[in-house]
Amino acid sequence: MYVGYYICKLNVKLNTNKMNKLTTKRFVIRKTLLGENTVITFTNKKDQTFTYDHDEVYCTFQEKFESMPCFQEYGSYTNSNTVPKFCRELSTVK
Repeated sequence: MYVGYYICKLNVKLNTNKMNKLTTKRFVIRKTLLGENTVITFTNKKDQTFTYDHDEVYCTFQEKFESMPCFQEYGSYTNSNTVPKFCRELSTVK
């Protein structure tokens, strides 16, 4: 892990006492969800269900997300089909 990961973890874990759950129709990383201690579950069109810790995925791949044009412009990254390949190790599939 790189130093930025640990700094990110310190910055986003403000609400560690409360776990938020969010169910969506797509994989999503949003700036507005940072520090909210959110676990996201989504089911794709192939009826695969994925669950991941939003802050963990963001902190691990912060540099990648921050460099994406969509993240810079809209403050979010989405994928309606699956968890991106680079994030799969941090999610569970049912």
